[in-house]
Amino acid sequence: MAVRLCQHICKCFCILGDLAVERYCGSSGDDWGFYARNWSGGSAGMEPFSLQVLVVVTGSFLGFQWLFHKGSPWVSEKLCKGFLRLSPTQRTEWNSRAVSTIHALVVGLFCLYIYIFDEPIQKDPVWGDATLVKLNVAITSGYLISDLLLMFTSWESIGEKYFVIHHFAALYAYYYVLSQGILPYFANFRLLSEFSTPFVNQRWFFHMLGYHKLSKPSLVNGVAMAFTFFLVRIAVIPGYYSHMYSVFGTDDFYRLPLGGRSAWVISSVSLDVMNIMWMRRIIRGCLKVLCSAWSRKTGNEMETKKTD
Repeated sequence: MAVRLCQHICKCFCILGDLAVERYCGSSGDDWGFYARNWSGGSAGMEPFSLQVLVVVTGSFLGFQWLFHKGSPWVSEKLCKGFLRLSPTQRTEWNSRAVSTIHALVVGLFCLYIYIFDEPIQKDPVWGDATLVKLNVAITSGYLISDLLLMFTSWESIGEKYFVIHHFAALYAYYYVLSQGILPYFANFRLLSEFSTPFVNQRWFFHMLGYHKLSKPSLVNGVAMAFTFFLVRIAVIPGYYSHMYSVFGTDDFYRLPLGGRSAWVISSVSLDVMNIMWMRRIIRGCLKVLCSAWSRKTGNEMETKKTD
């Protein structure tokens, strides 16, 4: 049932074309991809997923569904008494954010490993061996589909239109990575942004547990959240688009299917526009809290001097 559901979701992203698809084994011996040839001479369109990709996406989807419905509630009840005081709506968002944090840590660390040690995608960012990147992207795609399902079924609790746009924009781009293995460096680079997610979620956890926004844990996490969000989502924008620009007009670029080029540019711009919007909100909130903390500290010092 779950496999059929995932296949149905994946087919929704496919566009029928006059493609003849031949399976092949790459030079590394992996069996992740498909080789597509458009016999009419045009650029290749969208292709079906390989069995391995479907298995990983489905496994990821089922795993994150289990974490949301079973894993997170069980662990939270055992380790955090404050979880028991939450309303059903708050528990839904708690479990959603707990799953989000787990996904961010797993995918983020794997992404960092690929970024440092995977030489093929460094040498060829467009057509390099994408085996490890596809594995990581498949895990993320399963999570995104799972999160979309949870949002649609619990819209009043965790529904957010910007997250829906974010997820579909990411899935649109990841389709080409998973089906054709293109742009592995850029796909992996985008996943570095997951390192900011745990701090964003932790801010919400502190709020639900009754921590004052000026408490030391909240202040430390808030500063860390603003710093990491800026570092992995905003500061990297010039370098990312500079690297993208260096690829434009090359032979590797023109070998990309038109749909792949469009997905690359549209999803990148869409995600970064949302990141800039979120960064603006984070900076405003962070400055407001820091100003309040400074005013509170100054007031306490003045009271102390008066007492003395």
